[in-house]
Amino acid sequence: VQLQASGGGLVQAGGSLRLSCAASGSTLHYHAIGWFRQAPGKEREGVSCINLSDGSTVYADFVKGRVTISRDNAKNMVYLQINSLKPDDAAVYYCASDPDLYCSDNLSVGDFTSWGQGTLVTVSS
Repeated sequence: VQLQASGGGLVQAGGSLRLSCAASGSTLHYHAIGWFRQAPGKEREGVSCINLSDGSTVYADFVKGRVTISRDNAKNMVYLQINSLKPDDAAVYYCASDPDLYCSDNLSVGDFTSWGQGTLVTVSS
């Protein structure tokens, strides 16, 4: 599967963004899409994940209440709505998947092997 993230940009603190992840190619064995982010000088961390079949979701504690992940299976799209953006949310955001993987609570970067090109989110204070 090929994944492409988009929708990043410059937003003022308190604003909102919706990131998109487009999946293409062989999606038959891919059951979940995760969103991750990496800020300069920091490790990549899991933000959220959605199981494509039933829409069940996982969120990292630091984004609960501010982030909503959703999917449109007909369009092979997954979205990440981020509200009340903070300067700490500034990062490159990536979507990722892995064959036969379902979302788990730990949102482990190492579980995902297919990564899209990231999209940059910049938050001005």
